[in-house]
Amino acid sequence: MRYEGMVYRPPSEAYSLIVQVTIGCAHNRCTFCGMYKDKKFRVRPAEEVAADLQWARDRYPRVEKIFLADGDALVLPAEKLLFLLDKIRELFPECRRVGVYGSPKDILRKTPGELQALREAGMGIVYVGAESGSDKVLKDVCKGATAEELIEAVRKAEDAGCPASVTFISGLAGQEGWEDHARESGKMISAMEPSYASLLTLMVEPGTPLERDLAEGRFRLLTPEQVLEETALLLENVCLQKECVFRSNHASNYFSLRGTLPQDKELLLGQLQEARRHRGMLKDEWQRML
Repeated sequence: MRYEGMVYRPPSEAYSLIVQVTIGCAHNRCTFCGMYKDKKFRVRPAEEVAADLQWARDRYPRVEKIFLADGDALVLPAEKLLFLLDKIRELFPECRRVGVYGSPKDILRKTPGELQALREAGMGIVYVGAESGSDKVLKDVCKGATAEELIEAVRKAEDAGCPASVTFISGLAGQEGWEDHARESGKMISAMEPSYASLLTLMVEPGTPLERDLAEGRFRLLTPEQVLEETALLLENVCLQKECVFRSNHASNYFSLRGTLPQDKELLLGQLQEARRHRGMLKDEWQRML
């Protein structure tokens, strides 16, 4: 299998076969992100990807999940993705799910019919980094999308039958904007109604614009206790009719939460309240990682 540079994948793709369809990220301007900085974005030739799939088929007796890397494989035109999904179905009939990262603009460029065709061909989940429901925070971190676009994109994917897993970043607004970040992120989850929603906690990566902002005093980190308060405010603002699997159990989180919304909302808020009373329940900084 040929890989270029560091390869990243969502936590739930830990046991998946990872195949690079693109190299790097087409956007690659988010101020908090240190991923893909060593790469210039390009799309790999479909024949090259197909050869990698054949290489894997020749060596692995069973592959149940495949993740198409790098940063936003959904940037490919639908016909190219369908070619690769058909190749996966041909070579790996046992494969239960193909996952991809997708930006909101990637999703919005696809027609409902194209998204449905991708779902029927095996694309079983789209990972969307929303990061925040606040337009101010999205602008500050150079996300390249508005809250309205994020909501529209996730609803479009879900309406086409393709489950969306949406990630938010606790602490991303710093000391000055955490309440707006929390409230608007909760409201965004409510409006999106994604199949999955998760929280990571900000860790400032070396060499990023955010690291410079922190060093020069333009950004101030939340304390662990404030992160819990922010998480509670986010959950208080989530109001869902459809079930959403909620996770805040990433290696970066100070405190792990897992449940299904809306039914577990009060349970999760109670767990947060307990953790805020007992500081020893939180991870130390050295235990956190991306």
